[in-house]
Amino acid sequence: MRARLLLAAAALAAFGASLGSGFHFDDYAIFDGASLASASRWSAAFSLRQTRPLTYLSFCLNRALGGGDPLGYHLVNLALHLAAALLAYECLSRLMDRRAAWLAAAVFAAHPIQAEAVDYIWARAIVLAAVFVFAALLAWIAGRPWLTGALFALALLSKEECVAFPLALWLVEARLIPKPASVRRFRPWAPLAAMLALSFAAGLRTVYAAATTPGSQAGPQAGITPARYLLAQGAVLWRYLRLFAVPYGFTVDPEVQVPPVWLSVAAWLAVAAGLAAAWRWRRDLAVWLAVALLFLLPSSSIFPAADLAADRRMYLPVLPLAAAAAILLSRFGRRLLPAIAAPLMTAVVLLSIGRTRVWGSDESLWREAVRRAPDKVRPRIQLSRSVGTGEALALLEEARRIAPEDPAVAAETGRVLLAAGRAGEALAQFGRALALAPRDANNYNNRGVALRALGQTGAARQDFERALELDPGLDAARENLRKSAP
Repeated sequence: MRARLLLAAAALAAFGASLGSGFHFDDYAIFDGASLASASRWSAAFSLRQTRPLTYLSFCLNRALGGGDPLGYHLVNLALHLAAALLAYECLSRLMDRRAAWLAAAVFAAHPIQAEAVDYIWARAIVLAAVFVFAALLAWIAGRPWLTGALFALALLSKEECVAFPLALWLVEARLIPKPASVRRFRPWAPLAAMLALSFAAGLRTVYAAATTPGSQAGPQAGITPARYLLAQGAVLWRYLRLFAVPYGFTVDPEVQVPPVWLSVAAWLAVAAGLAAAWRWRRDLAVWLAVALLFLLPSSSIFPAADLAADRRMYLPVLPLAAAAAILLSRFGRRLLPAIAAPLMTAVVLLSIGRTRVWGSDESLWREAVRRAPDKVRPRIQLSRSVGTGEALALLEEARRIAPEDPAVAAETGRVLLAAGRAGEALAQFGRALALAPRDANNYNNRGVALRALGQTGAARQDFERALELDPGLDAARENLRKSAP
């Protein structure tokens, strides 16, 4: 019990301050359109395009119980993280030395690379999936394979990135789970095959949703080919490993470039060589490293996403990486692990407290992103939403110089001008955004708002109607059309 209480205390110390934080970035999409408590929103949680219905359902419950107060949303995120950390410890303590297991679980619970998944409400999907993944692993260790399958199905309904769990489970079963001669283990092939079938179905569903959901920024809408994405991920993997080993340089919007082919191939070969060397040295170490790689591959291989890197993708892989690190540290001697653990965890918790402070406001989060990615446009657009009109327009002018043909810069400039009561100038910016991206429904909706502010209601209605033709699910356009009724 003492070990579990210390584990919970480490997680709460690291991320407890998130309870005083607000909403960030995609969090505001939770409140788009009609109330999430409405019947249409409850049914939308299980639509064919919705790949994460359990996560979406949890947002519905948050909205129904707490409205727009961010405290309830952050409280659920933090509670899920605590549950994931405790379940992780229960799993590890059955697979390795208990002292090493506690240290690995504590690193998982308090490492600053976890801040994005815990402190960012929209990232709840991976935390919820991890709860079910670790519960599934615990059920498997206990000899209940079909319960494992059911829990894995719930994990897939939370976030599809856990699709590689059956392969990771096969490795754990083959190399890590003790099998005394007196105990007959179940035959794993049927439940593993069933889980692989679930993974395949979830993968197909994700591909369909990415291709058919407007603005998904994944698959064919990612803006990058699968080959170029795969090339970039070789460098991204090493970035993740560096952040895990040396937790400094975090940012919500990292600047990642697609490296030359030879460098990317070298990065992937180095990963393979590292696994091979670990396999020759210690099989258990190699298995944990392979499990970490399997957890990363669904988001870091051939299925492209607009964001080449995102720290929240490391939430699941941190656990096997921490287990591998604990094995390495155990070479100093098992009795020395408690002495190593105290200063290590103190440093980790302090770094996470600092990271959570950065996540405390939109302004601090995006100011850091601007500093660490000086040539990216999106951090400037996001920061412009948290500062005064003058600074916002200056930031957007910098963004325009970086990417003069980016319609998002013109659209955001229009929104800032419109909020400042400069509807005529805003209309020009929205028109520019529309010229650069004529198939974007949001640009029609934005121009319609400016036209309505200038008293041109008829033209505004035409823009709202055109926006709904392009994207029938754009609730903002539907609401604006209703408000513009004659």
